[in-house]
Amino acid sequence: MFEWSEQHRQIRAMLRRFVETEVVPHREALEFGDLPPYGILRKLLQTFGVDEMAKAQFAADIEREKSGAPPKEKKVRTEFSQGAADAAAMRILPVVEISRVSPGMITAMGVSVGLTAGAIMKKGTIRQKEEFVPALLTLEKVGAWAITEPGSGSDAFGSMRASARRDGDDYILNGNKTFITNGPHADTIVFICKLDEGNAPEHRKVLTFILDGDTPGLEKSKPLRKMGLHASPTGELFLTDVRVPKYRLLGETETAPSREGAKETFANERTAVAAMALGIVERCLELCVDYAKTRVQFGKPIGDFQLIQLKLAKMEVARMNIQNLVLRQVELAGWGKSMDLAEASACKLYCAQSAMEVCLEAVQLFGGNGYMSEYQVEQLCRDAKVMQIYGGTDEIQISQIARALLAR
Repeated sequence: MFEWSEQHRQIRAMLRRFVETEVVPHREALEFGDLPPYGILRKLLQTFGVDEMAKAQFAADIEREKSGAPPKEKKVRTEFSQGAADAAAMRILPVVEISRVSPGMITAMGVSVGLTAGAIMKKGTIRQKEEFVPALLTLEKVGAWAITEPGSGSDAFGSMRASARRDGDDYILNGNKTFITNGPHADTIVFICKLDEGNAPEHRKVLTFILDGDTPGLEKSKPLRKMGLHASPTGELFLTDVRVPKYRLLGETETAPSREGAKETFANERTAVAAMALGIVERCLELCVDYAKTRVQFGKPIGDFQLIQLKLAKMEVARMNIQNLVLRQVELAGWGKSMDLAEASACKLYCAQSAMEVCLEAVQLFGGNGYMSEYQVEQLCRDAKVMQIYGGTDEIQISQIARALLAR
């Protein structure tokens, strides 16, 4: 049975102190004010040396690529690597700890450092990587990954209308993207669209471009009002005859498999939901246990009532199951493995649904107080809902899992 090591627990304790000092005092401003999360997130990366480690790893990867050496392949190991497992834990633990207080901050950081920088690192040229990636890894610049459109959603590619057409050595981009995390503040945008060669949209190639946030013809909306994840600014992007040179085309080729790259991104995003769900469920359970001990009704603590005990017991079962899925990811990393798309979908489906169920039960346990914003379960419940929607809805996860089963 794989468990958190003593080192992992020490790291969690340090992360929790950071959250209590740097995040908790600003929760109201993040949630109900106009405080973007990026300053706090940069301080997190600097405090734990993540920014310097990311820059050092990036430099090593670039030097390897320049030398002509083949990229390192992820190989299944015959012996467990504790170092690889610890590296995975270091990526996961900040997600868990921050999600206990402000899950939106994790979404904002993950899209910039993970999705945006990751897309460029996977498919970009050396020039593109050197120009755009380092500042994204340290959050010196904020990144956005733009695929969703007002008429697409789950059918991201089939219903995509954003277009690029050739104009000499340049491309002219047009289109509208919505629900874009970090959109209102994005300095660097990975923009996914279709090549218009006069053919029908359903037959067009999918291309990806790297845009600056202040590119002429690109308009960013103000943050959209939404149900939850208020600490993660979400907006719309409007492109009107945006001219970009070819070197802004990811990989500088029209033959790069953009669809496959996006699917790989979805798998990574889906597994990350488990760590967010664990933080949310842990915090809900802690708050509910404390409330059950101190809230008195009918002359005794509500924790003495069996219906309340049933709620707490179910929350603990969910916490254990979600934690086991998170630990599985850490253990797989130690063996040089990762979840495939179907397993990532199953992981996301279970964790998102379980987190939502726990949050709803937490609000119910708190009664009228649970509906009030001063009690954190209200916020966590709103934040948890989006995990059943972004990165593919529950329905999309179900179809992905079923297709994998039927293909065996």
